[in-house]
Amino acid sequence: MAIQHTVVFRLVHPEGSVEAAAFLRDGEAALTSIPGVTDFRIQRQVSAKSDLTLQFSMVFADQDAYDAYNTHPAHVGFVQDRWIPEVAAFQEYDFVAR
Repeated sequence: MAIQHTVVFRLVHPEGSVEAAAFLRDGEAALTSIPGVTDFRIQRQVSAKSDLTLQFSMVFADQDAYDAYNTHPAHVGFVQDRWIPEVAAFQEYDFVAR
């Protein structure tokens, strides 16, 4: 069963800054290099109801592909080197079809 993995977040960098653009660019490059990541998207939140302003979304064919992503060195490295120091707050959601 396919899994849609999505993370909504707010960066420590000002919106539209060079640093924010670099984070998004580098995140896309790192995460899409991992086998099993499909339909990767970066989206910007437009509702005033949330202070989480960005979203990474991707789809995995099944739980095995998702598990392999979570332990892949590119994912682990991105989380350690970029996510932890540059993300101020986040929420993570994983969805499957009913």
